[in-house]
Amino acid sequence: MGEQLQKVTLGGLKEKQDFIKNLLNDLNALELLIERGLIENDIVRIGAEQEVCLINKNYDPWKKSLQLLEAINEGHFTTELAKYNIEINLDPFELKDDCFDLVKKQLLDLLGHGSTIADRMGAKFCLTGILPTISKREVTLDNMTPMPRYFQLNELLKNKKGDDFILKIKGVDEIKLKHNSVLFEACNTSFQLHLQIPSHDFVSSYNWAQAIAAPVLGIACNSPFLMGRELWHETRIALFQQSLDTRKLSYTLKDQAPRVGFGNQWETNSIVDIYKRDISQHSVLLTKPITQDALAMAKKGQAPKLQALSLFNGTVYRWNRPCYGVGNGKAHLRIENRYLPAGPSVVDEMANFVFWVGVMVGRPKQYDDMPSQMDFKDVKSNFIKAARSGKNTILLWNNKPMKVQDLVIKELIPIAEVGLKKHGIDKSDIDFYLNIIKSRAKGHSGSSWQINNYRALKNYLKPEIALRKLTRAICDNQEKGLPVHKWPNIKINGNEKQLPKKIGHMMTTRLMVLKENDFVNMAKAIMDWNHIHHVPVENSKGKLVGLLTYSQLEKHKGIQSFDDTIVSDIMIRDLITVTPQTYTATAKKLMAQHQIGCLPVTKNGTLIGIVSKNDF
Repeated sequence: MGEQLQKVTLGGLKEKQDFIKNLLNDLNALELLIERGLIENDIVRIGAEQEVCLINKNYDPWKKSLQLLEAINEGHFTTELAKYNIEINLDPFELKDDCFDLVKKQLLDLLGHGSTIADRMGAKFCLTGILPTISKREVTLDNMTPMPRYFQLNELLKNKKGDDFILKIKGVDEIKLKHNSVLFEACNTSFQLHLQIPSHDFVSSYNWAQAIAAPVLGIACNSPFLMGRELWHETRIALFQQSLDTRKLSYTLKDQAPRVGFGNQWETNSIVDIYKRDISQHSVLLTKPITQDALAMAKKGQAPKLQALSLFNGTVYRWNRPCYGVGNGKAHLRIENRYLPAGPSVVDEMANFVFWVGVMVGRPKQYDDMPSQMDFKDVKSNFIKAARSGKNTILLWNNKPMKVQDLVIKELIPIAEVGLKKHGIDKSDIDFYLNIIKSRAKGHSGSSWQINNYRALKNYLKPEIALRKLTRAICDNQEKGLPVHKWPNIKINGNEKQLPKKIGHMMTTRLMVLKENDFVNMAKAIMDWNHIHHVPVENSKGKLVGLLTYSQLEKHKGIQSFDDTIVSDIMIRDLITVTPQTYTATAKKLMAQHQIGCLPVTKNGTLIGIVSKNDF
């Protein structure tokens, strides 16, 4: 998509008319290519795309991707939406013999090359579905990669939405906020897989890919946190859909197809019908001048690039995306698996790759016709449940409840073995990678390892420090090349309890807040129950207007009846506040200088946290 965007121009009505004409022309060309047997059906290839988080030595996002890419100067590397992400596009390999080792070697070589240069510039590579240390600061427009097309795409999606985007995800914790750009999408990093599919088997393969998505995702979850909130085992699924959701809110029950989605039915006939459905449900966002007459080329037996269709398809984000491409002068079809996260390690990613490809090509005959085997709504429900709960999810498989880990071990791994052997994959690779999947099913996944360790760290450390230590451990284990089921639990050393440099990394964000017209007797009770000595006070618009302290309560005790006194009568109004970027040392001096026990932390007049003497 990044390559497509660089060629996009936002022309006027005439260009849009021409583009739509070419889009329809591309569909006719594709139908003709399939009808005349001009799709490459006698070979199966695999491919992958690796998205990478860039972090600094403190494990925060590092925002100089363009400088890094210039220094790397290698064609496999390209930009991503945000300044702190890059993508590595791997070469395709024929599905046979030691192809997975070839993919792994190329990936490790490219990661090693890029990491060496990044290290010289003060940065590191991190493979994880959502970087634990990413914060609200990283999703503002100034963090978007400074290329005009990214900003234009953002404006197009915002205009189509007609309002701010709404992010609301509920898991163990909850995150709920508005945001004014698509940059929340950049919190997601994935390991995208490609599998070439014969045209005559495309719909059966695509429906099978949909059916197995839940167990494949469930065993591979690696994104449990977003901005310190424990949400879904694979939070990327909800985050990606909501960050690009252009559907308008309505008072009616009008069904609107999301641009990011799983689909709503089993597919039929051919890949062309899948594209027709997407074009019917989604408006054209981007256009560009088209230089080929695809239908004329198809009639001559040539392989057109289907430029209009490819650009349109790049703006519809199915978790299993149908793709058309041209390689070595031949047209081919493939399925792109977009739901798997980056990490936890390269060997884990490769195990996911081998497992998914094996299950895909090992499909038992009974699943050639998926509508006769399972209800699509069960399959879609399975996918959402797996994203929420990971490998312990209970799925409905062939109308029977099965845990993800049992389904993977008892049914899908044997299917994968059959498929991989059929394509001549080295037995040692089959055993090695599928044993990693089996061990992960019995042990811990990336998401469960993160959850267990973060919960333990929070018993001793502030959340921001715990997230930083979690990220450090992820990077250390990746560098050792360990699969996640062998990752040890994180140990806490004495020096880990040092104060962070900035208040934003140590403030408390889970706050008790009073309103200025609350009665003091209730306020005192809340403070007593929760053993807190300082409570911020907000007005009806949510702005910070004061602070009620235990000292103030003691000062007015016996003078006023707390039963009929409101908080605004006795609260402190002349407040000393800090921002998340205030240095810890500065905050400490302020508290000593003014002899106060806490500092509210604000941003644009809105309370976002508090830091007290106890925190120091």
